[in-house]
Amino acid sequence: MNELTTELMELLAAAAAARERAYCPYSTFAVGAAVRTASGALFYGCNIENAAYPSTICAERVALFSAYASGEREITALAVIADTPEPVSPCGGCRQVIFELAPRAVVLLANLRGAWRITSVAELLPDGFALINRLGGR
Repeated sequence: MNELTTELMELLAAAAAARERAYCPYSTFAVGAAVRTASGALFYGCNIENAAYPSTICAERVALFSAYASGEREITALAVIADTPEPVSPCGGCRQVIFELAPRAVVLLANLRGAWRITSVAELLPDGFALINRLGGR
């Protein structure tokens, strides 16, 4: 998939809107994310920082955890956006969470300048760590 479908553009717009809600007084690096589930539901996330820095949570995890907390288990797409020179890329911790909670999702990475890249979870984290094999087979 090398084009932005209407569905992916909608998801990216949701991620951009979520980014506006970021709480990032320490890094000033606002990130927004949105996920779509198989049922069509959208869930949003933004990064939330804390003075106790390990307590900070990334936008991708907020969106995924919100979906899971609402009972959704099949994530079909994830969009992430930030003000970066190139399309933003999830941190290592988020890549691992995406690998476990959304293994088959289409991943859209973007920046505020209009650049974007579509990728897969396997491309983001080849040979990710798994206690539970969610993709089938070994």
